[in-house]
Amino acid sequence: MLTTKYNAALEAAKAEGAAVANFHEAEGKLVFNAEAPTQYVANVIWTSLKEAAGTEAPTDINANITVKDNSVYHRHTVVSGESLSKIAKHYFLDANKYPAIFEANKDILKNPDSINVGQVLVIPNL
Repeated sequence: MLTTKYNAALEAAKAEGAAVANFHEAEGKLVFNAEAPTQYVANVIWTSLKEAAGTEAPTDINANITVKDNSVYHRHTVVSGESLSKIAKHYFLDANKYPAIFEANKDILKNPDSINVGQVLVIPNL
């Protein structure tokens, strides 16, 4: 059953705050429609779908993942032990891209070496 095969993608979507409109099997394909809050969440969902399928281009799924807010890549809430470079590494796979996050948050950050737990940072589109 395709809903079982792709259940991890459904759970990832829900965990990341996506609004799932459809998740059912029809005519031998999984129908999966969702609205992700940001592009980052859409990417998480697509990655999860590809992992479940075992291929970059699954043929047994008809998915439509839209993005609610394209103005940012994501919004990240700082947790203990994080730094801008760790956050950059997570989102951009490159710790040296931390200045882009600092620039996008100059309204709340005065120093790139000083962030506080609970702050919500804009992760910019690069």
